[in-house]
Amino acid sequence: MPERAPQPVIASAWLVDKPAGPTSHDIVAAVRRGLGRRGPKVGHAGTLDPFATGLLVILVGRATRLADVVSGRAKTYQATVQLGMRSVTGDPEGPITPGGPVPDLAAIEAALDGLRGTIDQTVPIYSAVHVDGERLYAKARRGDDIEAPSRVVDIQELTLTAHDPAMRTIDITVRASKGTYIRQIAVDLGEALGCGGYCAQLRRTAVGKLDIADATPLDAVATEGGIPLRSVVDELPGAEIGESELWDIAHGRAVPGTLRGEVALTHAGALVAIGTGDGQNLRPRIVFVSPDPVGAVS
Repeated sequence: MPERAPQPVIASAWLVDKPAGPTSHDIVAAVRRGLGRRGPKVGHAGTLDPFATGLLVILVGRATRLADVVSGRAKTYQATVQLGMRSVTGDPEGPITPGGPVPDLAAIEAALDGLRGTIDQTVPIYSAVHVDGERLYAKARRGDDIEAPSRVVDIQELTLTAHDPAMRTIDITVRASKGTYIRQIAVDLGEALGCGGYCAQLRRTAVGKLDIADATPLDAVATEGGIPLRSVVDELPGAEIGESELWDIAHGRAVPGTLRGEVALTHAGALVAIGTGDGQNLRPRIVFVSPDPVGAVS
């Protein structure tokens, strides 16, 4: 067996507090520029609208292959809903037009109750969802007659946290499944009340167990450091492997293991691979160590 242990490849994950204004792609581009022209691949796990702030999970190097795992988690938001007004986009970017009189708090609470649980949510026409091979927002901007699709989403939590009758606003906390549009919740609430509504402010505070409190400045993102990769896939069962098995993993070979389904493979507590178990063996699918010192840094 070679004396030198397999080396980690470039793979890091960072929690960034996105400001209002830039797109998620803009944040990724800024990180990429900071890492240099020949830097590793950079991506994110779950888009935020330009007007929104909060938690954006930035993935660097081979960690970008975890994007689907992370983006599939439930997400938590804090939002301010402006009632008595309507926005074509469902957010402050408008155009915004007057709505109707805003009902009392009891009516608002009753309307919120109808938006909790598993619901069929209409996709906003100003969204990046593809319909007939084209993004919906492109059709909307062109003035096409659009029949927006709908999708089943799970609103696990929808709590009213503040009510300002004078400003005709409410603050809500939402925890919802992947694919949920918080601005559509605001629009649907306004329509249920008959007064109109849109999402005036939106902040994402958590992605699964990853929390905005652990966010780091954008200019601190690097090829090493960040949050432990194991915490990025903490919902997966784990299997600790030994030194000899580490070499098999580095070469893409299966190792013995009784777990089934997707598994996080660790060595000395550090994530070395995402694998698939069949009850007898664990076959690596995404590998974070390399037997080649050149491959470890490429």
